Amino acid sequence: MSRLDREADAFRASMAAAASKLTGGGGSSGTSAMSSAVKRNLAPPSPSPSVGSTTSAAVGTPSRRDRELPGANIVYSQPAVTGTGDSVISQMAYAVSWLRGKDEPQSYYDVLSYLSATGRSDSEQEFFVEQMRRHPQIQWIPDPSLSEQTWRTGTYIHRPTIPNVRTKTQLLAYLQKKTDASGVSVKDLKDGWPDCEPSITELENEHKVLVIRAKKDGAARMVWLDDVSLFHEVEPDLVRVWSKVELPSLETIAQKLIQAGQKPASEDPRLKADKMPKVEKKKKRAQRKGGKSTNTHMEHLLKDYSHMKR
Repeated sequence: MSRLDREADAFRASMAAAASKLTGGGGSSGTSAMSSAVKRNLAPPSPSPSVGSTTSAAVGTPSRRDRELPGANIVYSQPAVTGTGDSVISQMAYAVSWLRGKDEPQSYYDVLSYLSATGRSDSEQEFFVEQMRRHPQIQWIPDPSLSEQTWRTGTYIHRPTIPNVRTKTQLLAYLQKKTDASGVSVKDLKDGWPDCEPSITELENEHKVLVIRAKKDGAARMVWLDDVSLFHEVEPDLVRVWSKVELPSLETIAQKLIQAGQKPASEDPRLKADKMPKVEKKKKRAQRKGGKSTNTHMEHLLKDYSHMKR
């Protein structure tokens, strides 16, 4: 028997004696349990796990079963879409858009109900109502039956960029009241009259308005007032004969005018400048400007002779 075996037997005996004392000195079960624990402690230790295995076990990629679970790919750190937002600016934008589609005035409770804001405190609701009354695209209509108005009274309606223009008659009346020759933007008309384009097309065919359309899709962009009395039908034969007349080219017209001693209006001075030969200018080398001279006793050696180079 080797020395290591003798030491192991002695250690087992001491541990068994200690176990018998702890259990009251009786029972072979306590001795056997302690001896088995001692044997486990004396067994050679298992190799320590590698860094890669511990990292993968703690933080590693989810298993296939975890990936197949419903809702495993949901990122709970991202906010959910709340509809109208929580800030006053976003909710005001939704309120303006909602009122734009309403023909009748709406109460403050109707607006807050659309924004799901009726459960807020009275102070928050009052603040939002005050902001609505100050908004340039929302018109507040006070209640005529009340002598004193509160933040709960009155109704609200959308205030378009061009007010009271929702029909062809109203559009013609608005154009006739203009004191200048500027046109009306169709985009501004759509703010209070979303489906105005068919009516504009009808007025254009009746020669009551002049319309500028986009080249890409033909959508109306600007509208001016037209006079029906200035429109005259031209006979088709005259249009056909007129289109058959050939006009000389611009170069021929310019030559004829020059021969007559006149300056053609179509002559572009920029083209004349482009035809002139360009004289290449030689770039002169910039002379180096010296700073403050400190070595005054060497001025005759530090003199600049670069201007004498050819």
